Amino acid sequence: MLIGGASVVNIGLGIVRVKAMAVMLGPAGVGLIGLYGSVADLAQSIAGMGINSSGVRQIAESAGSGEMERVARTATVLRRIAFVLGLVGTVLLVTFSKRVSLVTFGTDQHAHAVALLSIAVFFASISGGQTALVQGMRRIKDLANMSMLGTLFGTAIGIPLIYCFREDGVVPSLIGAAGMTIAASWWYRRKVPVRPVSMSFREMRAEAATLLKLGFAFMTCGLLTLGSAYAIRTLIANMSGLHSAGLYQSAWTLGGLYVGFILQAMGTDFYPRLSAIATDDSACNRLVNEQAQISLLMAGPGVMATLTFAPIVIALFYSGEFVAAVAPLRWICLGLMLRVVAWPMGFILLAKKAQTLFILTELAAATVHVGLAWTCIHRFGLTGAGAAFFGLYAWHTSFIYFIVHRLTGFRWSAQNRQSGALVLSLVWMVFCGFLVFPFWIATTLGTIATSLLGIYSLRRLLMLIPGDGIPKPIRRLVVALRLAPASAQL
Repeated sequence: MLIGGASVVNIGLGIVRVKAMAVMLGPAGVGLIGLYGSVADLAQSIAGMGINSSGVRQIAESAGSGEMERVARTATVLRRIAFVLGLVGTVLLVTFSKRVSLVTFGTDQHAHAVALLSIAVFFASISGGQTALVQGMRRIKDLANMSMLGTLFGTAIGIPLIYCFREDGVVPSLIGAAGMTIAASWWYRRKVPVRPVSMSFREMRAEAATLLKLGFAFMTCGLLTLGSAYAIRTLIANMSGLHSAGLYQSAWTLGGLYVGFILQAMGTDFYPRLSAIATDDSACNRLVNEQAQISLLMAGPGVMATLTFAPIVIALFYSGEFVAAVAPLRWICLGLMLRVVAWPMGFILLAKKAQTLFILTELAAATVHVGLAWTCIHRFGLTGAGAAFFGLYAWHTSFIYFIVHRLTGFRWSAQNRQSGALVLSLVWMVFCGFLVFPFWIATTLGTIATSLLGIYSLRRLLMLIPGDGIPKPIRRLVVALRLAPASAQL
């Protein structure tokens, strides 16, 4: 709830930032932001070597067993190696900036901007190392505050830069946002009670080797995921221009805006908790089912609303110039609903340190995604990019379920099968309604389905939340609206 609440604030700030960018830059400018962002993310994934994610796992595991000395050692090495890898990433991006510009934009005219973007990569590396300690120690309130402050100050810097310099302000705005993130993470990292430790070079090398060994799987995963996203954006830009790339970027951003905060909350707290009990298959599977139930109930109404009111949402968040993004947005909503279902299961592989399986599943997913995108974009244009994302998760959900079932005996609980069937059926029904019926009939159908699903999800969530976790005024309102019976322990 804390991370979700922070994400709601971040969504509000994101709305302001996205609207400002759309009005000032138009679809082509938004496409430029998406491409630069993909380059920065991909460079950071390579430079980071996955040590931030492996650091979270190591710190969470040590903290769960009370080994605070080991936590301090991991945190010390993580901080130092993040700095070194950040420098390496900066040098590499500057060195290959011309080549990156040619591959991404089809020209070397953006080489200087790509080189400048290396500063954001360095900042991101340092920030990731600092955040890993806070996350691994499960200081959820600090993580929430850190996220909000970083987004707030990043927005406050980014919008004026875009306003003053237009397209030339895109890269400086990304650097400014990364700078604010590193400042926020540094402030909250200082509050973690980890005493300094003295380590010899041999000890540091051994600890770094452990982080890098586990981090290789995370890096490979990130590289495949971000690499496929980069490849698809580049494919769209090269085939149809920055205007189409901007339309796809707008659909992708809006589709993930609501679901993103659910997945962020899941990754922030769920992963460390799962890592702490990873050796107990029964407890591990139970926790995944619990997380999946919460995520499904929270995501369903939001995804349904985005799908139903896509034209209004596009016009509100962007402008009338982005209306062509409605079709891919609806396909992306379908894929995101399946992503919410598959996401918790994937964490089992991480918690179990099943690096080989983890890499193979991500490699297969990236291959399927890029292959489908190549085929669908050539045949259906921009809409095909959204359809490819749905096709990816239609395949990946079944595949990852098969893998984790063989690994831990995981099965969906009866409650999750019931809720999943209801939510996915309603979302699919509304999507098909827009293909078959006139717009006003489909919108009416979607509005009714969204309302019913919202009530159902809220009632189920209220049954899962402890009574003392809900303020008394809200408890009384819930009972008054008959969202929960008066006898319920709210």
